[in-house]
Amino acid sequence: MDVALLYFDGCPNWEVADARLRDALAEIGCGDVRVEHRAVSTPEEAEAAEFRGSPTVLVNGQDPFLDQDSPVGLSCRVYRTADGLAGSPTVRQLIGVLREAAGPSLDSRD
Repeated sequence: MDVALLYFDGCPNWEVADARLRDALAEIGCGDVRVEHRAVSTPEEAEAAEFRGSPTVLVNGQDPFLDQDSPVGLSCRVYRTADGLAGSPTVRQLIGVLREAAGPSLDSRD
């Protein structure tokens, strides 16, 4: 499984997302998965990466929280959670998308 965290310098939420991502990976038994950190610094980089705000989690190259209506660019991103809007997905939300991405290979690790 490939996991990347895209962010821009100064984003107040990317480190929270990183910690939650690591917690989620550990909880599903994938704590050894390396999270690639990618800083997005320019509007051109944002356009090339289809970056819809910081932080963005990519799992196997896909944005599991994609909102097609969100603009591409260097902005803060919000996520819908059970507790309302937040600057990062919850650990539970991340566990769900990571388990789905891991598929049957996750079951064989148990």
